[in-house]
Amino acid sequence: MALREYEPDFQISNKDIEDLNQKSQEYAQKLSSVLEESQKVIVGQQNVIRKILISVIANGHVLLESVPGLAKTLMVKTMANIFNVEDVRIQFTPDLLPADILGTKIYKNVSGNFVTQKGPIFHNFVLADEINRAPPKVQSALLEAMQERQVSIHGDTFKLPKPFLVLATQNPIENEGTYKLPEAQVDRFALKILIGYPSKDEEVSIIERNSNGYEESVKSLIKPEEIIEIQKFNENIYADKVITEYIADIVNATRNPKEYELDLASMIEFGASPRASIWLMRAAKANALLNGRGFVIPEDVKEVAHEVLRHRVILTFEAEANGINTDKIIDFVLEKITTP
Repeated sequence: MALREYEPDFQISNKDIEDLNQKSQEYAQKLSSVLEESQKVIVGQQNVIRKILISVIANGHVLLESVPGLAKTLMVKTMANIFNVEDVRIQFTPDLLPADILGTKIYKNVSGNFVTQKGPIFHNFVLADEINRAPPKVQSALLEAMQERQVSIHGDTFKLPKPFLVLATQNPIENEGTYKLPEAQVDRFALKILIGYPSKDEEVSIIERNSNGYEESVKSLIKPEEIIEIQKFNENIYADKVITEYIADIVNATRNPKEYELDLASMIEFGASPRASIWLMRAAKANALLNGRGFVIPEDVKEVAHEVLRHRVILTFEAEANGINTDKIIDFVLEKITTP
């Protein structure tokens, strides 16, 4: 939808909107350089990187799903380098313990005291690789830290660093030896991003880079304190009440499809939670900021709807048997709900 098609009834002054637009354009210019810089190392996947950027701006965690070998680890490492933050990769395995992630207390014979040994979660960007291979106790420990932004180690509470982002990965094609994430825990992720195969031309470029001794590094373009500054500004992006109601309609339609004349009752077991509405708004604001706007339009909501909702809408067995996935359900909803 073009910007001219939507004319919000601003409840704030034109001067405030102009200020928001100007600041958004400044940040958007910086963030567009992040996309350009990432291409020095990552071939293609611009939409995936853009969605990761949206999660960073909105201060929400990401669940990445793809088959092996699609550069998930490289993406996280590259983004961490560009943002000049500390990153860590944790390989999740069935024998992993919560203390291996959060940390523990170690007894020192010399002093006769217990000393806190912080775990790898005390980094800015945490890549939780194959999160569904760890047992439920470990998954719960990580997801609690994600929600509370703090960790308790034997009675002592420690704040996690800012910015703090968990990027968890899971493989959709191999279920042996895995522990499916419960829906209540999956709901903690702001976005679920699907990573597809590269195009033929991109594949050619990947082969050439990895067979001709190609080495390229990225520059640090944004400081950690700037990320925090952008995250705080994102909360101030203006959203008209019409946009708020539009988001509420989209989410409510997944719970009560009949009210919107949608024949989906037999397809949806559980609709999206209120957390979906919150993240739809936050992610839509981040999308507006990336586009250099200080206010949200309906297209911003549509552009992030699939990533916000696809892991929050639970389908029935009938839907899965008929080859209906959550993305198709979201398509039906977006087509039916009247765009402001």
